[in-house]
Amino acid sequence: MAFIFSSMAGSISKLTSFTILLLFLLFSFIFSSTEAYDALDPNGNITIKWDVIGWAPDGYVAVVTMFNFQQYRHIQAPGWTLGWTWAKKEVVWSMLGGQTTEQGDCSRFKGNIPHCCKKDPTVVDLLPGTPYNQQIANCCKGGVINSWAQDPANAASSFQISVGAAGTTNKTVRVPKNFTLKAPGPGYTCGPAKIVKPTRFVTPDQRRVTQAMMTWNVTCTYSQFLSQKTPTCCVSLSSFYNETIVPCPTCTCGCQNNITMPGSCVEGDSPYLASAIAGGKNSYTPLVQCTTHMCPIRVHWHVKLNYKEYWRVKITVTNFNYRMNYTQWNLVVQHPNFDNLTKIFSFNYKSLSPYAAINDTAMLWGVKFYNDLLMQAGPLGNVQSELLLRKDKATFTFDKGWAFPRRIYFNGDNCVMPPPDAYPWLPNASSRPIISLLHPIMTFLASLAFLLAYA
Repeated sequence: MAFIFSSMAGSISKLTSFTILLLFLLFSFIFSSTEAYDALDPNGNITIKWDVIGWAPDGYVAVVTMFNFQQYRHIQAPGWTLGWTWAKKEVVWSMLGGQTTEQGDCSRFKGNIPHCCKKDPTVVDLLPGTPYNQQIANCCKGGVINSWAQDPANAASSFQISVGAAGTTNKTVRVPKNFTLKAPGPGYTCGPAKIVKPTRFVTPDQRRVTQAMMTWNVTCTYSQFLSQKTPTCCVSLSSFYNETIVPCPTCTCGCQNNITMPGSCVEGDSPYLASAIAGGKNSYTPLVQCTTHMCPIRVHWHVKLNYKEYWRVKITVTNFNYRMNYTQWNLVVQHPNFDNLTKIFSFNYKSLSPYAAINDTAMLWGVKFYNDLLMQAGPLGNVQSELLLRKDKATFTFDKGWAFPRRIYFNGDNCVMPPPDAYPWLPNASSRPIISLLHPIMTFLASLAFLLAYA
């Protein structure tokens, strides 16, 4: 018997070590990787197009445009910030539709003073209401760029720049290097500029086409791991057939710890709430209502009703952030029954099909002037809608959590789902008690093998 336990312990010990090593490598890859690939938006990126539209004796004039080709991720207030490093000794003589945040040292100029003399300028968009003579098309929106699927007409932002570089021609001009894009914080990584076919411009009357002298493209991709250290949203679940309400996992977006992180959250009825919000009015760090999950956003999915040929779902998005009103918010939900979505109430809907043969992903957002603004934490800090889906007899079931979403994004960020074994189960489900009994048995055997191996 001792020999059997010794052999079993040795085998389990080797298996356990291998499993731990495999999990360690897997999680190291997942959490240290900065790759920006998104399975639901595989081609999403922000493309910066640098079009040289004219030469000047002391340089050239260019139009710089950022196109947001991301289906559901947008840039919200306070807007984008674009930076680069000049290849030579260029300066910015003037700008339309944007401005640099610093002028830099222009003391070497005795006559006309350039707009910016920094080697690494930083540009921001102008605000709405800017005088017309300082504007160009697609400018002056405070740096806000909407997503391609939600609002393609406002998915671009432009500014015009007059660059000083004496003796510049199409053979000597050099594109800037080291592009950086903040929206408004980190998250985007920009590649090197590449020469592409010159852009063609069509006049407003559609009667004439002009062409850029030269065009460079810079592609910037987003990574949620670079954007923030912790998640920004979570998902809770409930159903009509089970009294259990599955909350967001504890400490999903952080834990309440007023000793090491004072002021990280505040109770809704706290007398200090107003002063806490006012004290951080210029800060974009979330100030959230104290919860077990500590997330700025919670998405609740409730399986509401069951009909003969249909079933009904209620979605509620709650804002726990006291410092942020989310404008142009959106949800992306993946569920296999979206190919049979029949009716949606009070939300806009667009089917996303990153893979043509599979229609299981929906993009949802608010109706303009009705619920497209998700207010800050408080009584009005939520939006909700209901979905009516037709049953497919070949696949439909309430068993084993099938009725719940596979994943949910809020404003392009992946929300944390509860663990699958916590989902509400049908009252007559028999597999859950077996799993609950099997887990402590396996834990006991693994612990026993570990003790025997190192005894």
